[in-house]
Amino acid sequence: MPDHPILHRKAILSGTFERMIEEHYEDGSVRVIPRDERLAMLKGLLDQMPTDDHAWLFAYGSLMWNPTFDSDVHAVGLVRGYHRQFCFWSTLGRGSRETPGLMLALERGGACHGMVYGVRRERADEELGVVFIREMLTGSYRARLVTVDCGDRRVRAIAFIANRAHPTYAGRIAAAEAARHIACAEGRLGTCREYLYNTIERMRELGIRDHGLERLARQVRSAEGPR
Repeated sequence: MPDHPILHRKAILSGTFERMIEEHYEDGSVRVIPRDERLAMLKGLLDQMPTDDHAWLFAYGSLMWNPTFDSDVHAVGLVRGYHRQFCFWSTLGRGSRETPGLMLALERGGACHGMVYGVRRERADEELGVVFIREMLTGSYRARLVTVDCGDRRVRAIAFIANRAHPTYAGRIAAAEAARHIACAEGRLGTCREYLYNTIERMRELGIRDHGLERLARQVRSAEGPR
């Protein structure tokens, strides 16, 4: 799963990706958070992390298959108290204003298997900075520290939790409706269904099963119809 021409490290650091978002929301419907504010959020979380050789990040969606940053270690991890859910409208990256797609976030309740990345502390500002420049552009997530069980150890890691106060928050959507949106939406980063299928494919490579997501994928394929 190669980097998308827009969503890759160089485009993120150069501001190309940022400018695309700013142009999309130039009507003021969504606030684009200045880069220095996003990096200050990261610094605050790094300061709260326990003393460790690594800073940790928990990934549950596209960061598993297109991280755009370099980690030193990674492992499968489990976060309790949150689950992955399609709960944000996408009118640019994986959809349009006419045909919005849906994006994943962590919502409260249940548990979520994903990937936990470790970056050596001396490189954390730079590498995780790329993630915060990318993921915290509009504040659709709240970046929080969560506890991740990863085999023989537990770590405190940064995770991106749904911001229910955000203008693009969709809330809980019936599976059939979600499948219809995901099946037909397409934006600057590609189709919404590709985002779903890539996430499931990466989880399978890691030995992770998310039966709800797999059930949704079957509904999306049905909604797509014969090819």
